[in-house]
Amino acid sequence: MNMGPRIERDELAILAELLPLADQHVIELGCGGARLARDLLARYPDARVTGLEVDAIQHAKNLAAPAERLTFIAAGAEAIPLPQAQFDLALMLKSLHHVPLPLMDQALREVHRVLRPGGHLYVSEPVYAGELNQITRLFNDEGQVRAAAQAALDRALAAGQWEPAAELRFEVPVQYADFADFERRMLDVTYAERQLDDALRQRVRALFEPHVGPGGAHFKRPMHARLLRKPGS
Repeated sequence: MNMGPRIERDELAILAELLPLADQHVIELGCGGARLARDLLARYPDARVTGLEVDAIQHAKNLAAPAERLTFIAAGAEAIPLPQAQFDLALMLKSLHHVPLPLMDQALREVHRVLRPGGHLYVSEPVYAGELNQITRLFNDEGQVRAAAQAALDRALAAGQWEPAAELRFEVPVQYADFADFERRMLDVTYAERQLDDALRQRVRALFEPHVGPGGAHFKRPMHARLLRKPGS
């Protein structure tokens, strides 16, 4: 019987099934608020994480909330200001499609450079589908950039830079208390300038409101994860 895609709130659980995380030196490209990185460090007290973030406001928030074994750097994946071959695992969680299109290939080369031989790159990207996507595409249509991210991974594999290690699809439950919560988390964000006039904001609201029930609005975000390995021992 077809049970459909796996439902998973905790992407760290997926990572733990694919890779050893204890005693690993991890770099996260586009770490945002570093929620997963902090969870990883809490569960694996001998791991270390370096988080890169290009949003200056978010980077400042990260620096204001330090944690042991967690280092933050203001930089993008296409120009990692660190020596080569020092990380065991690289994470790109919903971030590859945010790299400028002309720099995606370079970003993957940079990640390859800073990984040790035998190291892994885990890329998790939202799929351009689903009811939530139907709403967000009104103000942030990512169809082109999400397709470009997958194409960049395909090119890197075809060039022999990486070996395919695993691939899976899953869905992440997403909940918003109400439209005000959706506005705060999706429209009025620091990492992007949303040019929404009142008419467009009302169109977004009109599409969002039918999903609101007694417990808020519930969606499932489809995800496509790919694990790549840098050749070597």
